[in-house]
Amino acid sequence: MKEQIKVMISETEVDNRISEMAAAIDKAYAGKAVHLIGILKGSVFFMCELAKKITVPVTMDFMSVSSYGDDTKSSGIVKLNKDLDESIEGKNVIVVEDILDSGRTLSYLIKLLNNRKPASMQVITLLDKPERRVIPVELYMTGFTIPDRFVVGYGLDCAQKYRNLPYIGVIEQ
Repeated sequence: MKEQIKVMISETEVDNRISEMAAAIDKAYAGKAVHLIGILKGSVFFMCELAKKITVPVTMDFMSVSSYGDDTKSSGIVKLNKDLDESIEGKNVIVVEDILDSGRTLSYLIKLLNNRKPASMQVITLLDKPERRVIPVELYMTGFTIPDRFVVGYGLDCAQKYRNLPYIGVIEQ
């Protein structure tokens, strides 16, 4: 049986919300630079679009962590696969994540990064799924709050497929 993808959040809605988020960052960080840390692989599409729309000076780095593997549910164990290339000490850091689900991964990253002495650190996510939260995480900003559905597109995948969809969708069998 072939999978069907139903659009949950359109490409236009995603683009408009990212523009709003970039404008809020510009206002909050006026006269300062921001250092975006994208969490690979899911945040790449979101972070690139966000960075293009931010007008204050931007630098970027990436980390890779995993807690899913090829499954649709978190294993609960967070593994650091790729660390940052540069120090974040004294920088205004914004951690950019694709989705906040259980909170395990972001909670782990926040503790790890705070120990590296950034001047400030905020966390933003394109999607927030509060029904799935196991560990509370304070977000600076979120694009969309969504129900507990497994979503793909705009960087989010199912076993590495569907990341390149320009919208957020739900797989229907």
